[in-house]
Amino acid sequence: MPQRVTPPPEAVVRRNVREALAEDVGDGDVTAALIPADQYTRAEVISRSAGVFCGAPWVREVCAQTDADIGIGWRVTDGAEIGPDATLFTLGGRARSLLTLERTLLNFVQLLSGTATAARACVQAVAGTGTRILDTRKTVPGLRAAQKYAVAVGGADNHRMGLFDAFLIKENHILAAGGIRAAILAARAAHPELTLEVEVEDLAELEEALAAGPDVVMLDNFSLEEMAAAVRANATGTRLEASGGIAVDDLAAVARTGVDYISVGAITKHVTPLDLSMRFA
Repeated sequence: MPQRVTPPPEAVVRRNVREALAEDVGDGDVTAALIPADQYTRAEVISRSAGVFCGAPWVREVCAQTDADIGIGWRVTDGAEIGPDATLFTLGGRARSLLTLERTLLNFVQLLSGTATAARACVQAVAGTGTRILDTRKTVPGLRAAQKYAVAVGGADNHRMGLFDAFLIKENHILAAGGIRAAILAARAAHPELTLEVEVEDLAELEEALAAGPDVVMLDNFSLEEMAAAVRANATGTRLEASGGIAVDDLAAVARTGVDYISVGAITKHVTPLDLSMRFA
């Protein structure tokens, strides 16, 4: 923690695309069937606004599952800064196939490019401070690996993937376990190999948590003054993460308090898809 996610395994991308095409195409595209089966054409996907491109593995898979004969001509790569009216890639193949895949392909690329764009904005907001931006588990169901990949493409870092790969002991865990120290000791005994993070809500809880030796302490909804005080009080060198509805405009001020990480759920939760379109040439 933090970690960077490489493109998801091919099996994950295949499943994403298979399920998306199934819900859109169903038993067949009745409108595209009006076009002669032997009609070939070329299309280009263009941006309508500026941002960061992301989604190439899903583009390739949508084409492969729809029609293996479709050719892709790339003009950009994942992570590239794009402006309005830029041609991102071209497609060549049967007109029917291109019409059928259009919405599914754009849905993936728009969402992932929007996620990467949001991540890049957060990273730029804290540039030069040494603080790193993290995502959260507030992702679109079924697309967590995809969105976390997009976060990494945008230059931010990934928090845990799920409930299985790291501890994050929060308020309700603490109450159920009988306290901060008890929860941390139980976690260390159960899985000493996993990163252990605990959430605290005030400076007194921070002191208690630091004494129990977690890897990371999450400062939940601390004010700027409280964050700075927490950094000063942290004699153990434990990494500190600021969290709690922090807006992009506030990231620089939070970073200047000296925290190691800022987690931003809005990167994946409130993402605005990038405006893209496909047009026949």
